[in-house]
Amino acid sequence: MVNTVVKLCVASVSLAGANVRGKSEKWTAEQVLAAGFLPRHNTSNSHDLLSTPQAYPDSFTWCDKDGVNYCTMSRNQHIPQYCGSCWAHGALSALADRVKIARGAKGIDINPSVQHLLNCGNAGSCYGGDDSSAYQWIKRQPGGISTETSQPYLACSSDSKEGFCSHVNTKCSSLNVARTCGSFGAEGGPCTGLSHYPNITIADTGSIRGSSAIMKEIYNRGPVSCGIAADPILNYEKGIVTKKDGGVDHVISVVGWGTDAKVGKYWNVRNSWGEFWGEYGYVRVAFGALGLNECSWATVKDYSAPEKHNQFHCHEGGDNCKAADVASVVV
Repeated sequence: MVNTVVKLCVASVSLAGANVRGKSEKWTAEQVLAAGFLPRHNTSNSHDLLSTPQAYPDSFTWCDKDGVNYCTMSRNQHIPQYCGSCWAHGALSALADRVKIARGAKGIDINPSVQHLLNCGNAGSCYGGDDSSAYQWIKRQPGGISTETSQPYLACSSDSKEGFCSHVNTKCSSLNVARTCGSFGAEGGPCTGLSHYPNITIADTGSIRGSSAIMKEIYNRGPVSCGIAADPILNYEKGIVTKKDGGVDHVISVVGWGTDAKVGKYWNVRNSWGEFWGEYGYVRVAFGALGLNECSWATVKDYSAPEKHNQFHCHEGGDNCKAADVASVVV
């Protein structure tokens, strides 16, 4: 399953959005449809079949479940230059957590590549996108999504002019799905697109709405990606945000919830603005605040991992894994 050759890629498109705060980085339903995806789409009724406990615990988080941390890395979408790719970060952070859950938190974290999604997915760009569409796109790909070590984050998409983006080749090709670069002309020579690479595939995906459904999904299967209003938390430092703002324009991932004596229930939210922001990259959001009411989820189908013994062993320079459609690198 894993290590699949991906020959067909769809170029990333920009359907309006902005790379400045104040304009939405989350697509509307019309933009989702225009890109060829379905808004609030469920590929099955698996969420509805999940069990509901008689009572949920007052606090629950995958970052400390029975003393085990199932949460993966926090990211910063804004470096090395600004990129409005929150939709990809929110979706892939939750997916990475679910891979870690599937592995029982064993081994080094396996992180899917945001840049692969920016290079080849038509679910968005540095000017906005949609987390549900990102999951739908990954599910369609025979090889799923590559991992971070095969395609590191550049904060660039084909339509971005920020920083060095206009000088970078982000056209979808094997080179921009998974790559390695030989050592100064030896061991494979220039950068090589790989025909085999570690990846993650999705079995099922869907959308949910309302605190009860969100809690049920998180409790049973893991973190989710959700829309949120970003303006009230631009200068957030700590505490529980209670502002009622329906201007959803940003995507984050929710890893659990807690209960405060004064505020009541709140969500534990992982953002993608770096660990210097907020509570080490996280923010607590009261139930009903910041428009956080609609989320997307995906279940893991398969993934590459040492314990699964499914690695295809490529050489340092990639000479034994060289893909057929390698494009030249522009830097």
